[in-house]
Amino acid sequence: MRRMQEIELKFQVGEGAREAVEKAVRTASARRTHLQARYFDTDDGALAAAGIALRLRKEGRQWVQTLKAGGANAMTRLEHNASVGSREPRGADLQLHAGSPGEDLLAAALAPRDGEPPPQLGELFRTDVWRTHRVLRVPGGSVELAFDRGRIVAGERELPLCELEIELVHGASGAVIEAARRWVTRHGVWLDVRTKAERGNRLAHDDASGQAIKAGPSPWHAQMTVNAACRAALRNCLAQILPNASQVASGLYTQEHVHQLRVGMRRLRSALRFAREWGPQGAVAWDEALSKLSIRVGATRDRDVLATSLEPALQAAGAPPVQWPAPPSGDDPTGLMRAVETNLLWLDLLAAANEPVETAADESPSLVAYASDRLRRWHRNVVRDWKAFGDLSDEARHRVRKRAKRLRYAAEFAAPLYPPRAVERYLKRLRPLQECLGNFNDLCMGSTVYKALADSDARAWFAVGWIAARREVVLAECADALRGFARAKPFWGKD
Repeated sequence: MRRMQEIELKFQVGEGAREAVEKAVRTASARRTHLQARYFDTDDGALAAAGIALRLRKEGRQWVQTLKAGGANAMTRLEHNASVGSREPRGADLQLHAGSPGEDLLAAALAPRDGEPPPQLGELFRTDVWRTHRVLRVPGGSVELAFDRGRIVAGERELPLCELEIELVHGASGAVIEAARRWVTRHGVWLDVRTKAERGNRLAHDDASGQAIKAGPSPWHAQMTVNAACRAALRNCLAQILPNASQVASGLYTQEHVHQLRVGMRRLRSALRFAREWGPQGAVAWDEALSKLSIRVGATRDRDVLATSLEPALQAAGAPPVQWPAPPSGDDPTGLMRAVETNLLWLDLLAAANEPVETAADESPSLVAYASDRLRRWHRNVVRDWKAFGDLSDEARHRVRKRAKRLRYAAEFAAPLYPPRAVERYLKRLRPLQECLGNFNDLCMGSTVYKALADSDARAWFAVGWIAARREVVLAECADALRGFARAKPFWGKD
């Protein structure tokens, strides 16, 4: 049996870089191994739903059974290996993982429902990979580079594989990130947190894009310091950002993947601003980089919103069809997620999220008192201009929207620190406000688009006029929502 935790990052290799990456890995010390694997699950995908992968893999002449499950972050996974021998087994043997950290995870995932027989495991898909691999020394330790070329096969469906894995052999997790920076910069590989098991499961179920990943529950608790809370929020946000970014980078994604990617980035920006001077070094630069990236990704998202919400309303009102211009090529979400600067940003954030912090050296204040003060300030910023909202410029109204959104994310992060009912009552006032302000922003965006179209297509003037009338209605709704929110009872104590 081998170690029970793997620390690694995986990168997709673009077609134009494959020969160069393989040549760089294939030095005199490199080895080449043929890996053939069979993956197992129940008919209803109980293991996949629990984030577990169970495989039998032939490594050279030996068969090894492996159980993998999610770890504390995007770099870490629980892994338990058991040697099976040289003869190919008929199926997976769960007893091989008895006594391992994965035993309880398996038992929970495969527990029969009331009145039903125990679920049966069956082969779901196979992988056939040629791996070129070697060990590389880097600052902080050593890593194994593994360049994989092959395929995933599920019935008659097939998916090609070409990836670079960087796995820790010795040292701290920073060694993996240090090595990854070199390969991203030199060869333009891009981060992919989707496992082979995830991709195989989707192939087996003919689901190319899968479900978008939404925000997980807040990891904060009352015993935390501000520094610890910021890093916990960073890990929480990356768990939402990176899977969606990986799917968008694959080119097979939905509007919801882009939306949840942007939500994750906005949540992270809110957390970094919330912690301010007590967050990780580089927080200001990351905030700026995330803002620019979100705007560029949002150009496509905004067009999708107009097409799915504003356009149908206009057609229902009798608007004539107009021809929209093609989107700028530089704002292609897939290209943005594959870009070198984007992936270096992900690596910087992963490094900060995984950086160990000594409790004794953490001089940041207690989280509860700090959170109450910060929420109080952000709340006041939102309600400050509500009486004059109708007289504000659209730019100033947009700032109110951004403040409301930031306050909501902060309140959701801080929720475990306060009475749940009080938090929910507050959010019930805040969510409608955010929705109204979002609707108003969509109308402003639509007005800009259709006015530009009207220069070359007079039919767009119908939309311009309709939006102008609708703006006044939504503006009044925003003012009412702001008035209601101003009466919201603070859940953090006296204001």
